[in-house]
Amino acid sequence: MAKRVGADKWLFGTVLALVLFGLVMIFSTSAVMAKAQFGSPYRFVAMQALWVVLGVAALFVLMRIDYRRYNNPKIVFPAIAITALLLISVFFMSGMNGAHRWVRIGGLTLQPSELAKPLVVLFLAYFLQNRIHQIDDWRNTLLRAAAVPLLFILLILKEPDLGTALVCAGVTILMLLLAGIQLRYIGMAVAAAAPVMYYMLFHVAFRRARMLAFMNPEADPRGTGFHILQSLIAVGTGGFFGKGLTEGMQKLFYLPEPHTDFIYATVCEELGLLGALALLAGFVMLGYRGLRAAYLSTDPFARFLAFGMTSAILIQAFFNISVVLALLPTKGIPLPFISSGGSSVFITLACMGVLLNITREID
Repeated sequence: MAKRVGADKWLFGTVLALVLFGLVMIFSTSAVMAKAQFGSPYRFVAMQALWVVLGVAALFVLMRIDYRRYNNPKIVFPAIAITALLLISVFFMSGMNGAHRWVRIGGLTLQPSELAKPLVVLFLAYFLQNRIHQIDDWRNTLLRAAAVPLLFILLILKEPDLGTALVCAGVTILMLLLAGIQLRYIGMAVAAAAPVMYYMLFHVAFRRARMLAFMNPEADPRGTGFHILQSLIAVGTGGFFGKGLTEGMQKLFYLPEPHTDFIYATVCEELGLLGALALLAGFVMLGYRGLRAAYLSTDPFARFLAFGMTSAILIQAFFNISVVLALLPTKGIPLPFISSGGSSVFITLACMGVLLNITREID
């Protein structure tokens, strides 16, 4: 195929629109809270804007670097080692709310689990590209392919962060399916993981409380069911057109984490069904252009890379929105491009730079 002059303009425009929309919603959801806590309504949106600027800069740089450079063991394995060390180092840092998820160096805070997601994609793309015809060799292919994702998943679970671990697991399964793995192997892996999942969900106190609240939030509306009920109130009171930007009430110390995990609830309240569907359309467009790039790529490495990065974003969006709509139990997964979080938006934008570079090779 002839090399395209530019990257996918539809994908680029969609990413830019999502990021700008996220900044607007972060200000809308956090201004009152930031004013009360820090004396300035711009505290959270200013921090997010800084990370967005850095992320967009990374996007432009990576968009111009040939993605084939990453198809190199001298890049893949050192990156895996560094990420593993960062995931281990969080346990030597001070925790927050009983969790150890952040590395703090001076004034900089990094969440290594955000880095683990694209590294899972990079490793699997590198490893699977030449093993498509040996994908069902469980000893030489499947076990080796699962080694790095499993290591990251176990370290992330230890933090604990079940949501991000599930994203890594979901991306791994989808990429193995793309490689042609037989469904019976996936079934065996799910069966082996089922007892572990059962234990983590029903024998770990805070997760058990979340599960019980998910099944019957009205049983404890001021306690374990509070998050779900406040989210549903925000979603339900938005109507078709919403109350208007910045006019939402649930973010005023009712809705927990309104600028991070539950920002989609405020979108529904302030912009209504119309705004909620418009945001969903943005993710659908991103998914279509990303999966299109994977489908049209003739290079197996590019195909796996584009598919994995796109799938990771779609899985995260699915989990976050499902939690807000009470379709899944509460878990701390940000909405890509929209939720406040420096590590998340920076790394996601960097990944989009790699994806945009891949689209340069597509007619």
